[in-house]
Amino acid sequence: MDLGTGTDIVVVGSVNLDQVIEVGTLPVPGETVQGGPIIRLGGGKGANQAVAAARLGRSVAFVGAVGTDADSAELRRELAAEGVDVSRLAAVDGPPGHAVVLVDRQAENCVVVSPGANSALDAGSVRAAGALLESAPVVLAQLEIPMPPVLAAARLARGTFVLNPAPVPAAGLPTELWPLVDVLVPNRTELARLCGVPDSAVRDAAEVARLAAGLPCPRVVVTLGADGALVRENGRCELVAAPAVRAVDTTGAGDTFCGALAVGLAEGLALVEAARFAVRAAALSVERTGARTAMPTRARLAGER
Repeated sequence: MDLGTGTDIVVVGSVNLDQVIEVGTLPVPGETVQGGPIIRLGGGKGANQAVAAARLGRSVAFVGAVGTDADSAELRRELAAEGVDVSRLAAVDGPPGHAVVLVDRQAENCVVVSPGANSALDAGSVRAAGALLESAPVVLAQLEIPMPPVLAAARLARGTFVLNPAPVPAAGLPTELWPLVDVLVPNRTELARLCGVPDSAVRDAAEVARLAAGLPCPRVVVTLGADGALVRENGRCELVAAPAVRAVDTTGAGDTFCGALAVGLAEGLALVEAARFAVRAAALSVERTGARTAMPTRARLAGER
């Protein structure tokens, strides 16, 4: 679909250096486990989602911050090499964000994030890119950056504002943000925290649908991992099943989903169809280690070699 010469998707979010360690089992509190070698990869929810969207053929611009060290320069170069416009990626004193990712034999993961330069992104930096955000069909944000730039992006967006509420703040989302969100994309854990219930309470699709219906956002897409996604819109829910794949590392699946969903929406797909497109992309993304390594291109998603 030809969307003209403007930027299709603007991502406002984080850039991290991921340090991935494969382990036999994820440690419990107080436990030490043996891990494999450290694999250094570009990451951050915002950067990952921007790469996912760019690989699927849309023009993507990024608003965020990295540091001034060699790692930051490499992170900038990697994004640019993926075709992402990094002209609004600020350089601030100090290191970039870092994430330590543990991945077990079942492809489950846990992540610890140190924000680094991401914490320096402010509302003024987002407002400086106001013309870009106002003209984009889709603006996509996450919560690995401070809340003021997220609010600024939501207020400036004239197209569809998509929020991946990850991680959910301890106090929940600000009251003033809810009416600005066009599409909310939590996973099960984030849904539970937004609704103030234990993670263990969110097990089956019926409970996911019930909780999604209670959120003050009319369009919600809950990612369900291997079970696909549940879409709530206009008071109705639909479960979108995921294709069967051999999972190696699920670290980037949610980011791939969000980037692909933004692509579908930018191309004019209905929300359910955009979620169906995103589920297929996310399923392909878990077949290799690393958040970005297996993010599919448009040709791969179409089944081409």
